[in-house]
Amino acid sequence: MKHTLFFLLLLFTFRAAAQPKIIQTDICVYGGTSAGVIAAYTAKKMNKSVLLIEPGKRLGGLSSGGLGFTDIGNKSIVTGVARDFYRQVGKHYGKFEQWVFEPKVAEAVFKEYVTKAALPVIYQKRVIKVKKTGQRIDEILLEDASGRGTKAMIIKAKMFIDCSYEGDLMARAGVSYTYGREANSQYNESINGVQMKNKHQFPDGIDPYKVPGKPESGLLWGISSEPLAPEGSGDKKIQAYNFRICLTSDPANRVPVTRPANYDSSKYELLLRYIEYAKPREIAGSVLKFDHMPNRKVDINNQGPFSTDMIGMNYDYPDAGYSMRDAIFKAHETYNKGLLYFLGHDPRVPEHLRKDMLKWGYPKDEYTDNGHWTPQLYVREARRMVSDYVMTEANCLGVAKTPDAVGAAAYTMDSHNAQRIVVNGMVKNEGDVQHKVPAPYPVSYRSIVPKAGECANLLVPVCLSASHIAYGSIRMEPVFMVLGQSAATAASMAIDTRKPVQQIDVSELQTLLKTKPLADNSPADILVDNDDKDNVEISGNWQKAAGGYGPSMLVDSSGSGATIKFFPLIKSPGKYHVYTYITKVKGLASLINYTIYDGTNSKSVGLDPRRVNVSGQTSGEWTSLGVFDLKEGKKAYIEISNHKETVGNTIADAILIVPEH
Repeated sequence: MKHTLFFLLLLFTFRAAAQPKIIQTDICVYGGTSAGVIAAYTAKKMNKSVLLIEPGKRLGGLSSGGLGFTDIGNKSIVTGVARDFYRQVGKHYGKFEQWVFEPKVAEAVFKEYVTKAALPVIYQKRVIKVKKTGQRIDEILLEDASGRGTKAMIIKAKMFIDCSYEGDLMARAGVSYTYGREANSQYNESINGVQMKNKHQFPDGIDPYKVPGKPESGLLWGISSEPLAPEGSGDKKIQAYNFRICLTSDPANRVPVTRPANYDSSKYELLLRYIEYAKPREIAGSVLKFDHMPNRKVDINNQGPFSTDMIGMNYDYPDAGYSMRDAIFKAHETYNKGLLYFLGHDPRVPEHLRKDMLKWGYPKDEYTDNGHWTPQLYVREARRMVSDYVMTEANCLGVAKTPDAVGAAAYTMDSHNAQRIVVNGMVKNEGDVQHKVPAPYPVSYRSIVPKAGECANLLVPVCLSASHIAYGSIRMEPVFMVLGQSAATAASMAIDTRKPVQQIDVSELQTLLKTKPLADNSPADILVDNDDKDNVEISGNWQKAAGGYGPSMLVDSSGSGATIKFFPLIKSPGKYHVYTYITKVKGLASLINYTIYDGTNSKSVGLDPRRVNVSGQTSGEWTSLGVFDLKEGKKAYIEISNHKETVGNTIADAILIVPEH
């Protein structure tokens, strides 16, 4: 009897220990990417219990994983907590906003959001199963991703937000998705599918064979024998991945680039042929794209026909299991580290290029727990949800309009190469597209929620519903952050109203995003753009020009005394910091005249726009005009004037009024 009781007690203890830990919360955010952190922070600020799940060990995704030279397009699209992120980064560097930053600084800011909101974060757990009842997710099962074999975990939540780059929660929830490239005919597009263009392309005459001129010798590594398909045809090929590599030229902070395990110099034979043909004078701009960050660091991206993009080696990634994903990750890491080593050490590389490469090394103060190498693969595109509204090229070009906007995008429709093939006996890359959009355009709420009837309590702001080429414009980190906040706000509304995410009041969501940009009671900035006809008064010969902040800016070079007045609506009197947006255009005047009228008194401020330093992938910068006591209502105004003696282009764009805290 004693033995039986002992056995039963032991069995009960074993089963209890083996049972997954169960956690309940209002909102579960899966994926600690930049979008994931912002989504979780927003939900917590809206008084919901929140749990953030990060399969890795680092928060921020690409924004803290090497992509410090932010892809912006147009700063006007970056709103809410996303904009606050760039201001918090700016504080670190003593600026109002900063869009070019070191990985460790970005990570610190994301951690600050977690600390400020007291956000619970679970690291190194990944989803393996989703349990649904009807159209609702009841719970998700997480397994250990650390390799230590820790206990599984069950998360029960009212709402789920998939902020991963891969869409793993979305896929396991049975939501419709796709990957690869649609044919142009599917959505009446012109630059989707197979595209053979000239950017990041091999010049004519580069031989693809191991023994030049002899096809029977076989193809060099990385070249496919697949024939070129018709232009615009669809396939399941994925635009290339790489790493956004952080290197430094500071000897005191530099770790030498060493030969990686499994290094294979034959992978770079084709690069030697390109170097022999092009005869580059330096590494930067020919083989690697160097974008400079603070403290002598660079954000390295793909450049030219042969670079960090591991073309054609990621086709299985979107739908792969975790072990295959790990293998693909390792292959990309070895290839990228090997490329850096090859450029600095292979005797076949011209000496001047080797010396150039050896000036750079891994920063000692970055990724200190990962051998000074980013743990984030640049997954440019994986799964994409297919919802009731698919964002397409027509949206990007401003042809298709959507009234349910919960974010905006403005970046070029961008795709990296998807394959390297032989065309007419020469090696060629295929898939690169770079097509500018005419202006910022809205992103539909319907594109971040599943089809009606598929899942009622899931939002997908990263692997959203878009065609391949439209996703290439939308897939920028600031946009993901904005959509993460929108998703969290919508999830909170769905909980409060007990409605499926497809049925919430989108107009109310839009109002919340506008009136509570930081998801709390902080007063909103006051923006008056030159396109805001109700709040500007224009006289003179101003001409509209593309660029600047928002859809357009105004330019006058007549020296005719043209003026424009911006009338902000001041809801509460007090101290406000006034900024003007300066865009660097050719032929800028040496002086722009501003008059700030606070409602009682006026002050003149002169500004030389040529002295404004603009950094990063943008042409403009907010520039301070000072702090002023502004009266309530529309009594105050900011006037820009073009005096008759002014020589050159006077610009008038946007005015920003920021409450002083």
